[in-house]
Amino acid sequence: MLQEIIELYEEETFLKADGFDEAIIGVSEDFNAPVRLIYSVKKCLEILMRDMNYEDALEYFTYNVSGGYVGEKTPVWCWDNFE
Repeated sequence: MLQEIIELYEEETFLKADGFDEAIIGVSEDFNAPVRLIYSVKKCLEILMRDMNYEDALEYFTYNVSGGYVGEKTPVWCWDNFE
């Protein structure tokens, strides 16, 4: 998915979350805002749960991955883990 996005938006620079390329599900094209990567939170948690349980993965993700603003290119986190 990431390679396709990079090819389609070859003039854009994206801010990526290290280790979560498999969790990219698209891009955000808002009015008056830069194009940003969209990550599936469910997929991010699945990646983290390769090394930890769900509760630890959720805590780590919330505080260390999605919990910070790093500029206008900060990725969008899609909370798609509702079942």
